[in-house]
Parts: sequence; C-alpha cells; structure tokens
Amino acid sequence: MLRFDLNISILLREVPFLERFERAASLGFGAVEFWWPGDENLSAIVERVRASGLAVALINFDAGDLAGGERGFLNDASRQEQFRTHVPIALEFAQQVGCSRLNALVGNVIPGESREAQVDRIRQNLAWAADQAIAAHLDVVVEALNVFETPRYLLTNTHETVQLLAEVNRPNLKYQYDIYHMQRMEGNLIATLHEHIGQI
Repeated sequence: MLRFDLNISILLREVPFLERFERAASLGFGAVEFWWPGDENLSAIVERVRASGLAVALINFDAGDLAGGERGFLNDASRQEQFRTHVPIALEFAQQVGCSRLNALVGNVIPGESREAQVDRIRQNLAWAADQAIAAHLDVVVEALNVFETPRYLLTNTHETVQLLAEVNRPNLKYQYDIYHMQRMEGNLIATLHEHIGQI
C-alpha cells in the first residue's frame, strides 16, 4: 500500500511554517517531510510535531540557500566545518521529532576544481555523517536531481548515485530515489526499482 507524506517546505506556504503541521494533519496526512528549517525555533517545531500527531518521514540536512539555487555543500572544502558542526544538531533534532532518516544534498559543481576532487570530498563527508548517524540509529539518504531544474547539481542519475554509495559503503547510507527527478532524467522507473530496491 502506498503511503504519502506532504513536503511542508514546498506546500502550504500560505501559512507560517509552524502552522503547517496542524494544517497537514487537518488535510488527512499522517506524515510530513521538510527541508532544514533555517531560522525556525527547533524546540517549537518539536512541540508542533508532537501536538499534531504527525510522523516526520524525512528531514533535509542544511543545504544552504535553496531559494537562491544552492543544493548542499558536501563538496565544498570551505564549508566542511559548517556541515560537520550542523550534523550533530540535525541528528538530535531528528530524534526529537521521531524522524529516522535525513537527506544529504551533495552540492552544485564548483567551477575551477575537478569533479573527482569534489566527489572525493562528498565521499568523506557522507562517510563521516553516516558514522555519526548510525550511532543514533538513523539513516542518511542521498538524492539525485534532474538537470532541467538544477543544472549544476553533481548527482543526476541512478548509476552515479548508487556507485557513490557503494564506494562510501556504510550500512545506513541509502538512495533517496525521487521518482519525479528520475523519470525526467532516465525513465524506466519500475526496472530501476527492481534492480536497486536494496539500496533505496
């Protein structure tokens, strides 16, 4: 049976963020997901989640200025400390709202640096984050995005994403298989699900 959640960072934007939990519940949803909530008060979010009775299916790690085009910064040496300072905060928050997985957007291509150097930095940061998460009994997921809307994003198909995960080789590191993005990029959704279901 299919189960649906509502991404309240994208939808219900006609009301303030903290009010979206109750609104989602009133619409009949049993779960929500959201991007890292930025300057919102995390304790207030925990209270709203618990009061609404909703499950939290997924939270994004801080991925920078999404509205401005950023899509994570695991590939950026100048922001590695920022990411590694953020991860413990995100893991504790996820535990407080009962969320078992966090999505790590890996970043846009940095001009002037080789792709391999950037991917190697992503490997290191994913391994580190997954090791922190497994101690908290949480999973980290990685998502590929389509090039039509995110032309500079580093991961754009299933093959390179599952290859990256295999190279990092952590049991709690999975593929966040976004059907919308991957239908646009490669199609063959059912075949891909059958082939990679153990990694998704």
